[in-house]
Amino acid sequence: MKPSRPMSVVAVGAAAALALAACGTNNNSTSTGSSSAAGTASITCSSGSIKASGSTAQKNAISTWINNYQSKCSGATINYSASGSGAGIQDFINNQVAFAGSDSALNATTEQPKANARCGSGNMAWNLPMVVGPIGVTYNLTGVTKLVLSPSVLAQIFSGKITKWNDPAITALNSGQTLPSTTITTYHRSDSSGTTDNFTKYLTAAAPADWTYGHSKSWAAPGGLGAKGSDQVAASIKSTPNSIGYVEYSFIQNDNLSSAELDNGGGAVTLSPASASLAAAQATIVGTNGDLTLQLNYATKTPGAWPIILVTYEIVCNKGNGSSVDLVKNFLTYTASTDGQALLNGVGSAPIPPSILTKVQASVSQLAA
Repeated sequence: MKPSRPMSVVAVGAAAALALAACGTNNNSTSTGSSSAAGTASITCSSGSIKASGSTAQKNAISTWINNYQSKCSGATINYSASGSGAGIQDFINNQVAFAGSDSALNATTEQPKANARCGSGNMAWNLPMVVGPIGVTYNLTGVTKLVLSPSVLAQIFSGKITKWNDPAITALNSGQTLPSTTITTYHRSDSSGTTDNFTKYLTAAAPADWTYGHSKSWAAPGGLGAKGSDQVAASIKSTPNSIGYVEYSFIQNDNLSSAELDNGGGAVTLSPASASLAAAQATIVGTNGDLTLQLNYATKTPGAWPIILVTYEIVCNKGNGSSVDLVKNFLTYTASTDGQALLNGVGSAPIPPSILTKVQASVSQLAA
């Protein structure tokens, strides 16, 4: 992971300022800020210590946020364990953490009721989107500097139907490239992973005829090699010639890995924060009453939109947060601010689109003990 750079707090937009004001009235909270030409912005500080765990996809983002928040708030300690989305959800259900990070919203039938019960009678666990995570298709192929894939070809590679790099279906998409006749080695996550869930949701939506395994946090297709965590998948691909796998954009950046382009039908698209945000802007909010679960459009054919994305949610009780409510609320107010979101472009993630972010800020402002 790249080291976090000190960032000064700059002016936030009007919506973020309202959200900050809404949670700055607690006795153990104080405001600190720095002046700038655009005005004075502030982080609302709370003292105390909280634990959180979950998504590895947001590891770089949340580490940067925590470093910035704690640098302004000397009395605050926030410990985040990047243990994977599945583990984070279980920690939240078991009341081991103040909030959890997950690359998929709580499952409505198996996880949501348990999370609601943890929050207390009449309370709910909210899924609050905080980070757009571009999922890249990364490969290790000597001499190949540009690789274009389609949803159908990608699904056939990961289901074991296409096994050679010079398969006609791949060469047809890569005119002028000399592809080797070597066997393709695929890597997938071996642990319960929101990244896997979103990657297989993409294959299900964009290539239904070629991907018949549905979607899940656990890998279901036969064959391939498993590795625990995005960092191990990235390391395995980097050290294995002729391999391919899926990881978050930040890991591709940090390990200097090659990234394939994807053509969903609107032309080949290069992975970037901007192309991921363009796809996220097409999401529909399907959550209600403060919950902001999103339905992503994985099959988008919008030119310039990177179709494989995940959204990392911070899962938190709307009420029932007890003595930790001030620190949880003030920290998430910062992460959802214009300031906090602006940092995501530099750590391999992408900001939540403004149309959704204003609703996140409103939900965070309602968090209560």
